[in-house]
Amino acid sequence: MTYNGPAAMYIDGTWHPSGQHGTTPLTAPFDGSAIAEVPAGGRDDVERAVAAAGRARVTDFPLHQRLAVLEEMAAAITARSEDFARAIAIESAKPIRTARGEVARAVDTIKFSIAAARTVGVESVPLAATASGAGKTTFSLRVPVGVVGAIAPFNFPLNLVVHKVAPALAVGCPVVLKPATQTPLSSMLLAEVLHKVGLPAGWLNVVTGSGAEVGEAIARHEDIAYITFTGSPQVGWGIAAAAPKKKVRLELGSNAPLIVDRDSDWSAAANQAVFGAFVQAGQSCVSTQRIFVHEDVVDAFTERMAAATRELVVGDPLDERVDVSAVISEPEAKRVESWIEEAESRGAKVVVGGDRQGAVVSPTIIRGVDADARVQCQEVFGPVVTINSFADFADALASANDSVFGLNAGVFTNDLQHALRAVEELEFGSVYINDVPTVRADQQPYGGVKESGNTREGPRYAMEEMTELKFVTMR
Repeated sequence: MTYNGPAAMYIDGTWHPSGQHGTTPLTAPFDGSAIAEVPAGGRDDVERAVAAAGRARVTDFPLHQRLAVLEEMAAAITARSEDFARAIAIESAKPIRTARGEVARAVDTIKFSIAAARTVGVESVPLAATASGAGKTTFSLRVPVGVVGAIAPFNFPLNLVVHKVAPALAVGCPVVLKPATQTPLSSMLLAEVLHKVGLPAGWLNVVTGSGAEVGEAIARHEDIAYITFTGSPQVGWGIAAAAPKKKVRLELGSNAPLIVDRDSDWSAAANQAVFGAFVQAGQSCVSTQRIFVHEDVVDAFTERMAAATRELVVGDPLDERVDVSAVISEPEAKRVESWIEEAESRGAKVVVGGDRQGAVVSPTIIRGVDADARVQCQEVFGPVVTINSFADFADALASANDSVFGLNAGVFTNDLQHALRAVEELEFGSVYINDVPTVRADQQPYGGVKESGNTREGPRYAMEEMTELKFVTMR
């Protein structure tokens, strides 16, 4: 596999092909082939990046100019969409057709950021509604919170980076970005695009390196006002604990449930569940992982889903025919395999899949899984889905809620009372009726409860988080 884009850090408008610790090789998850030598950054690189962002923050870069840069950014990504899609496919093993969809979503995210920035501004406050406020003119402004530290995951190496960078630039916050260690190439391409369209120096700084050093330095740096992190709960909550005086906003994991009621289009649910469970090898925080199906239709549902799963094409992510490729690394594939084996040892039945070759785990359906098996109670982050049956809808809701996570949930039902009850009782940031939980519209308020995080993303919602309210009174 070949990659022809930049492989350098981008700090203060300048490219740096080597970091504090030199370089480190980057290999493709699918076949282990060499992709690039990537700078191994460290605390010194973070220090330079934060200093550059601090200088940029006090320069004159008004809103209309920032929006013009974002508009050109969207156009440039569109023009180079195949370069971005190929980089995503190579570095993350995301099938090329899925990678193209991610690029298109990233462009939409930028456009939503531009639109939202035009409406975030002054709000009047009617102090004259009380006697003490008579004779006063009052309003509130939204002002940038300061330098944003952005720590991104590997599973959406472009769109989730854009979800952090575009809103920050729109509201006037310079960014120090740490891409995921395995997937820095998309961020480097993004920096190249922004450099070429004229983003002033210091407004985006990309520092590659380990989470233990680069991520930790970003989280603890006193000149970074806001941390936006997407990734594992263990790391995310650790960052929040390490930076108690900062705004730390977390979008974390889940083990998303899907309930299929007796009175539903269970066949459509089975077809959509194949997508929800296995798109990008299940490496999504809203991947459909736990399916609860009414006992009257569970056999038919399982047979339908299994048949559709067997039709999936597994292989090279650059092959146009492929639906599912490797997970992010062979150690992760071995972990997923061990979780499958654990479920089998406890009496569960593997209906489809269950085997591994290198970093490729075949799409796997498991039936009759204990509630405390890891594939059921933890986040698999691999192409594995479980199916259990229920007799009473209340039991299905309770099973769905029986999780430390609370990001997305889906319910298929044609019973209006059941739909309304699900909306009321499911403890999740989003509930989807007659859809799988593997859904995110880039303009929606997206985020979860419990261990799934403490924020809502989406351009307008991120901009509110990245600004502070300043209240003004004039007598």
